[in-house]
Amino acid sequence: MLGPPGGGTRLELSSFVRPDHEPGSPTAMANELGLRNVAFEVDDLHAAVDRLDADGYGLVGDIGQYERIWRMAYVRGPEGIIVSLAERMG
Repeated sequence: MLGPPGGGTRLELSSFVRPDHEPGSPTAMANELGLRNVAFEVDDLHAAVDRLDADGYGLVGDIGQYERIWRMAYVRGPEGIIVSLAERMG
């Protein structure tokens, strides 16, 4: 995560090494090559996922955790763009 000095909006840059890429996969996961996403930090991940689900945007995979620091989920949004949601834990 990159953030400006003094706080404000942050930007996540990521690169995945697994799983291997399957060209043209219609069920592409959030970490497949060529697929772009945008990420937002949220205060309550489960509430955000529930709101998006009610609007017809489903999870890609499951809600997971990263090093006991972040709780994360991917949601397929408008135009098929993957939206990453992250909640800081603790």
